[in-house]
Amino acid sequence: MNDVIDFDEIDERGPQEYQGRFELPVSEIDREEVAGTAAIEMDVRVEQGGSSGEYILDGHSRVTVDLNCSRCLDPYPFANSSKFHVRFRPRPEGSGEEQEVEIAGEEELDVEFYSERTVPLRDLALEQIQLSIPMKPLCDENCLGLCPKCGANRSRERCHCDEALTDERWSALQGIRDQLSKKNN
Repeated sequence: MNDVIDFDEIDERGPQEYQGRFELPVSEIDREEVAGTAAIEMDVRVEQGGSSGEYILDGHSRVTVDLNCSRCLDPYPFANSSKFHVRFRPRPEGSGEEQEVEIAGEEELDVEFYSERTVPLRDLALEQIQLSIPMKPLCDENCLGLCPKCGANRSRERCHCDEALTDERWSALQGIRDQLSKKNN
């Protein structure tokens, strides 16, 4: 298994296919939503693009990871399968490795710029995991979350806290509704 995309090899031999399976630790993913190690399998095909130094990558990834629910904070298994498309172009001259390259238009949203002629498949795997994690992961769309008073997981147990929560910041406006209804009657 070759887990490094080599643009020179593609120039010499034509389109190439790469496969990889990676286990990435929570520390490497660096997202608070991730509760456990992520596994990703990738299949990619890379070929020369239409312009000089451009390479087109079409791939498929399958991600499995444990995420923390945004409402109840419990970990739950998450799986995602997706196709992706990336165009690699040489980094424009005068822009260093750390400098950002300005995207000129919508057609460049899938472009990654390179300065080395090899790309580790592991780097692409990490990027695909980042893209697959939902912004607000939910264990279930109907998750009731945690009780703001006692902290009980309301999807698993019923707490006996007062349902009518009042935000003390609104207390100054508390009597206005009553006054308005008296005026209207």
